[in-house]
Amino acid sequence: MDQHFQGPRYTVGVEEELMIVDSSTFDLVSAIDTILGEQPPCGTVQPELLESVLEIATSPCSDIAAAASELVQLRSFASGRARVSDMAIGAGGTHPFARWEDQRVVAADRYRGLIRYLGFVARQELVFGMHVHVGMADREETISVANGLRPHIPLLIALSANSPLWRGAPTGLMSSRVPIFRAFPRVGLPPHFHGWQDYESRVQRMVDCGMIEDYTYLWYDVRPHPRLGTIEVRAMDCQTRVEHTVALAALVVSLVKHLTERAQEGVETPEAPWEVLDENRWLAARHGLDAELFDFAAGRRRPVRDLTVDLLGVLGPHARELGCDIELEGIGDLLRGGNGAARQQMVYDANRDPRELMAEIVARTA
Repeated sequence: MDQHFQGPRYTVGVEEELMIVDSSTFDLVSAIDTILGEQPPCGTVQPELLESVLEIATSPCSDIAAAASELVQLRSFASGRARVSDMAIGAGGTHPFARWEDQRVVAADRYRGLIRYLGFVARQELVFGMHVHVGMADREETISVANGLRPHIPLLIALSANSPLWRGAPTGLMSSRVPIFRAFPRVGLPPHFHGWQDYESRVQRMVDCGMIEDYTYLWYDVRPHPRLGTIEVRAMDCQTRVEHTVALAALVVSLVKHLTERAQEGVETPEAPWEVLDENRWLAARHGLDAELFDFAAGRRRPVRDLTVDLLGVLGPHARELGCDIELEGIGDLLRGGNGAARQQMVYDANRDPRELMAEIVARTA
């Protein structure tokens, strides 16, 4: 397998999947070609599976501050391109009232192939996530960090939950995106791999027998990305406020640094029971910041807020060394003021009007 885990360590790249909506009705609009007419000043703007979705992606940045600057520029660029055609850009884990049946698939073989292979499962994937790439310099360290991230994925889901509505009504979940996307194969928590050789051989077996084209068809919550030389965290809902995106990215890169240094010291994360990790993942999607997750160190369930405070205490020195301690403070804002799902619920509950909610999402995205 071609791999480029050569460093530098702890570079950061952030991807956001955004909605293209009509500026008056806030309905989704199949208009990705309109947005793609020009190149952004930095990073990239790309299509996704559906024509009403665009993906912005920063370049590999030296630090969180640079990634934050690019994200602001990319959101501004996409919003400006949309505005010319009476459209707007929105950021959230789901569109509050859109229906997947009304969406068009992008005219590209990769996406048409997904529809042919997955059918309804791919068509109904009208959800929006954020991905964080962190540069790595050693393939064995990368596998160790991927294993170490597995117990932290539910906490990231709880903090980032931003999709309480689906098809015009509340779902009772803080992240509806998580169970919707779970219908895809090869998603959720990844296996625990016993080193690079184990990872490479298991992926190659699936490629050789025609199950997948390559490792990019493994859509796990966290995965090595050998071609880019990164570890990629894919578990989180897209954030409406860009400062929350930045704070979560700072949390991820600080956590990766912590786990990398543990791997260098020979400390391996024990293989936790999958069923407990998966139940934590469900509880995080269901309750968000109000979830109680099983803490393996304590041997009991503990509130997300307490677990987050503990983790921030561990990661503080790493964030300072990376120069992202100020950005990491945005996690405290999430704990105090509520995550995106809490904000959406408050706005929706006032008038039970999903279009009013979408207008709020558009305003805060810009």
